[in-house]
Amino acid sequence: MPQLHPNPVQLLWRYLPAVVLLIAAAAAGAQQQEVREIDKLFRGGDSALAMQRVDKAIADKPRDAGLRFQRAVMLTELKRTDEAIDALNRLIEDFPDLPEPYNNLAVLMAAQGRIDGARELLETALRHDPAYAVAHENLGDVYIRLAQREFDRASAAGRDDPTLQRKLKATRELAATSSPAK
Repeated sequence: MPQLHPNPVQLLWRYLPAVVLLIAAAAAGAQQQEVREIDKLFRGGDSALAMQRVDKAIADKPRDAGLRFQRAVMLTELKRTDEAIDALNRLIEDFPDLPEPYNNLAVLMAAQGRIDGARELLETALRHDPAYAVAHENLGDVYIRLAQREFDRASAAGRDDPTLQRKLKATRELAATSSPAK
């Protein structure tokens, strides 16, 4: 009896999902390699070349949230705060479900003394990922600063008792030893 060979089109459709997954995995691997190389350049002190590489990669893949986030982090570390804030705001607009841009933007805002805005951003990050430990820690730091601000206001309003003074001292000490993580 002659052996039947499957139709090539049928074979293609049968194995297409596996082929697509393999191609996607290869592309993701290449992207991860690119991110690692850019990070290695940046950490190695060649920030100009790293920025050029990340900008080119983003021009090639403008919807790549990972590359755009990496660029925002690099801008932050280069102390190009306004550009980092702009990059993080655009990430939030384009990818509102990602918690990391909210967290990193909150850190920058807290550093500028914009504590209420930082709290709102961290709460949003935690709505998107309730297990995001860094955002929980950063929110704790923000709460310390909020508590210190309110104790300072109570003291400035004429309340000057030993309990308030202990609270003020404690929050000032905590605030001095904590700063939001990235």
